[in-house]
Amino acid sequence: MSTSPRAIAVRFDDAQMWVELEDGRTLGVPLVWFPRLLHGAPEQRADFFLSPSGIHWDGLNEDISIAGLLAGRGDLTKPGKIAA
Repeated sequence: MSTSPRAIAVRFDDAQMWVELEDGRTLGVPLVWFPRLLHGAPEQRADFFLSPSGIHWDGLNEDISIAGLLAGRGDLTKPGKIAA
C-alpha cells in the first residue's frame, strides 16, 4: 500500500489553493473545486490544520485528502449538502 506525501504548507490566492508537499511538489487547486473554501472568508481559510492524510477546516466543515488532490478530485459532497 502506498501512501501520499504529507502537506507541509497551504496558502491561497484569489482563485487557487496552493498545497506544498513534503516531496517538493506544489499543487495548485482551483477554489471552485471546493465551494466551502471558495465561499469562506480568508480568515476561515487560514484556520486549518494538517494531518498525515490531508487538510482540515473545522470552522468550514471541510476535509481534503492529499490522495484526492493528487487524483484530481474536487468536493465530493452531494449538491444541496453544502452550507454556503
